[in-house]
Amino acid sequence: MKSRVFAGLAAAARSGERVALGIVTSAKGSSPQKAGAIALFHADGRIVGTLGGGCLEAEAQKIALEALDCSQPRSFEIILDGDFRWDDGMICGGRVCGWLLPDAQFAGVEFWERLATTRVAEHWGVTPEFAFVQGESARAESDLLLHHAVIVPPVRLWIAGAGHIAQAVAPLARSVDFEITVFDDRAALASTDFFPPAIELRSGAWADLLTAAPTPPSFGLIVTRGHEHDAQVLRAWLQQPFAWLGMIGSRRKARMMRENFVREGVATEERMSAIECPVGVEIGAVSPHEIAVSIVARLIERRAAGRPEK
Repeated sequence: MKSRVFAGLAAAARSGERVALGIVTSAKGSSPQKAGAIALFHADGRIVGTLGGGCLEAEAQKIALEALDCSQPRSFEIILDGDFRWDDGMICGGRVCGWLLPDAQFAGVEFWERLATTRVAEHWGVTPEFAFVQGESARAESDLLLHHAVIVPPVRLWIAGAGHIAQAVAPLARSVDFEITVFDDRAALASTDFFPPAIELRSGAWADLLTAAPTPPSFGLIVTRGHEHDAQVLRAWLQQPFAWLGMIGSRRKARMMRENFVREGVATEERMSAIECPVGVEIGAVSPHEIAVSIVARLIERRAAGRPEK
């Protein structure tokens, strides 16, 4: 989500469009977003990203437009209770504070594109004078900044198999900011006929496909068309630096594969126990799209547990 905000700022810098950047600098009590949440407010009413949605975002948008009108940064402090002046009110009971910064696009195309496309952890922030900084200067001056954050690269999700489950999982996982690569030995399925353009597709013999190594942070999901291919992929991916591995199948399949791999010395009992099979959150999923929801829910949970954003 944040990469889309930064990409939007780069686009605005390129086109000369005036926009305002909203930043949540603190959040206390029950609030829909944490400190560090950002959103991009366009003068025509469009919003990229979110500061929390609902009444909170409507109020922030109003202040953002005022900031654009007067070309001055505006702070906000919104108390989420029943006394909130919007008709439908809020009863969360939290307090959200932050800034609306007009003309953030003036930091330049290069500045925002670097944050949008980073492949390493990148520090950035806002000075008390409302200037934008990034890199070493942002890290060194973090205690003095009005806002400081570290942008981390997206988690890569490698999916082995391009069938119905992968076709449902890939676009859903992409919509929540995973970077997706799908592998299959069937070129007819690893095709833009079944996957949107943002998904990287690789086809070829499994022996060749499985020589590739992911760059951390990466997750692996195995959903090929049969147990034999699942086992082939798992055997190879166990040797790769995946932070999480999941595989479709039954508990019986998981047990048999675990016993075979341990007996053959492919992996230890502990390593095999870390493979999630059956994969996904238990929600009674049956159809490919329901299964995709259960799998992506697990991916989000594992991403949040392993590498929370600052």
